[in-house]
Amino acid sequence: MKFTPALASLLVALVSSGSATAWFRVACTGPLVQERVDPIISPISNPSNHVHTVHGASNFACNSTYDTLRASQCTSCLVKQDLSNYWFPRLYFQDPKTKLFEPVSNGGLLVYYQNRGDGDVRNGGKGLKAFPPGFKMLSGNPRARSKKYPEGEGSQGELRERAIQWSCLRYPSNAGYDGHGFPTSDCEAGFNARIHMPACWDGVNVDSPDHMSHTAYLSGLDNGSCPPTHPVYLMKLFYEITWDVHAFASRWNPSTDKWPFVYATGDPTGYSWHGDFQNGWDTTALQNAIDKCNNPNDQTNNGVTEACSYLTVQQASVADTCRTNPVVNEPIDGTLSKLPGCNPIQPGPGDATLYSSSNCPF
Repeated sequence: MKFTPALASLLVALVSSGSATAWFRVACTGPLVQERVDPIISPISNPSNHVHTVHGASNFACNSTYDTLRASQCTSCLVKQDLSNYWFPRLYFQDPKTKLFEPVSNGGLLVYYQNRGDGDVRNGGKGLKAFPPGFKMLSGNPRARSKKYPEGEGSQGELRERAIQWSCLRYPSNAGYDGHGFPTSDCEAGFNARIHMPACWDGVNVDSPDHMSHTAYLSGLDNGSCPPTHPVYLMKLFYEITWDVHAFASRWNPSTDKWPFVYATGDPTGYSWHGDFQNGWDTTALQNAIDKCNNPNDQTNNGVTEACSYLTVQQASVADTCRTNPVVNEPIDGTLSKLPGCNPIQPGPGDATLYSSSNCPF
């Protein structure tokens, strides 16, 4: 996907938006790469199950490590000290008439680095910690096809489910509505998908067999306490992506057609939305930013990333030149007869089966 001026305007709108207050923001331009690679779920094999949109450090690979990320030559995100990778499933339009698939463009990724939780100094805590070297985490569930928990029940399972949100941005004045799963109408100003990441760590493991157990969500998702099993308070990441679904408005009728967009997981419900993070930060720079750049006496208090002397913000035009070639040789763009990999449409409501290319029954 080319990072066009129209898409750039979406990113600028996100950066200037007050929709999610943050300590600072890491904006990412056009994707570094889009392909079926996943260093968390499939760290020793390619391809992974479904196509991801990947942002960040140029050394992204299925076997990437903290050290290899730190050796990256560039990043598609704007903060130069951040050589992390961020990724999420791609969105496709399925034509109601032909049943063929086409990728949907978005305006880049915006990652909010938020000061949240009882561990934050402003909330009376001892302070938040930078992500340790080798740290990985994910939020959401690519198998999910329905909501299972009562809203606000508060278990880690319910918080994980509630962490996956969307907003259908409408005119005028971006008036819209929010929810889980997918909406049912066109979103004239964009389909805005959001992810709250866990902000609590067990203090020992930088990953875990299920890639979740070493982390936990704050008790109120966006704020609150960490469970005793995960006593270390981290910066809370919040992803925001806005897709241009309105570009397809003339090709479907909300009064007669189902929502025609699906995630690369083969999900027509929206509940499989999820996000991944692999740490590549200069940990000293991040810890200094945490400790010294949330100052009520300057613009860091207002989330202005450029005001933090420990962070260097590069131009979007420079970040947008950071690209890598996909290592999985398969068509993922244009008009497709099926989603890449083995991802048949699975509407649920039970959890979907995730197939590999080698055991695909279709």
